[in-house]
Amino acid sequence: MGTRPVIGLTLDAEAAGGYAKYPWYAIRENYCTAVLRAGGLPVLLPHEPGEASAYVDTLAGLVITGGGFDIDPAHFGASTRHATVKTKDRRTAFELAATEAALSRHLPVLGICGGAQLLNVVFGGTLIQHIPDEVPNALAHEQPNPRDQPGHDVALAPESLLHRICGAPALAVNSAHHQAAKEVGAGVSVVAHAPDGVIEAIEVPAQRFCIGVQWHPEFAISPSDEAIFSALMAAAGAP
Repeated sequence: MGTRPVIGLTLDAEAAGGYAKYPWYAIRENYCTAVLRAGGLPVLLPHEPGEASAYVDTLAGLVITGGGFDIDPAHFGASTRHATVKTKDRRTAFELAATEAALSRHLPVLGICGGAQLLNVVFGGTLIQHIPDEVPNALAHEQPNPRDQPGHDVALAPESLLHRICGAPALAVNSAHHQAAKEVGAGVSVVAHAPDGVIEAIEVPAQRFCIGVQWHPEFAISPSDEAIFSALMAAAGAP
């Protein structure tokens, strides 16, 4: 059996309280399980922006996870900040540095939910700061039903890598976001839309594997979700 590719997963962070009386990191177990199930070895990356390149040197791939926070709009040149925006600046600084380091090495990168938004920003794109205020007749992108159930469908672009991975023109996905890509960055292709027009997935053809999805495939609510992680692992050199 060949060596399993080491896949870095970005952590969330919380202030003191709840789990511990001191600041703490967190990640949902199913992110790690999804990597393991697809043949990778997950490792967790603390928020040390100055060490991002050293961390990435140990990896075969990177997953930028989601979280209940937003990228500071200053990172994409916005002059205003919506009242709903909540930032975690050290986490974002680390994720930006780690993503840029991974891309410079042409490592496979998968951005999930907020990670997809960060990918677009890394390539110079902008974000919708609050979908209900910017998208007429928007769907419930923060779905009321549990995250392990679908919230809406997405349509995939026919010639995209994501379409080839999923093997389907449309998917039923879960949805837990209030932001999304607005203007896409240089070299970024839009490869999935929700019925209300919201961008649901992007990819960067110039990279070996660089995909961002607004849904949470780690919940594995469809075979396509698992296929996304399997494709990441194949790109990372899984046997």
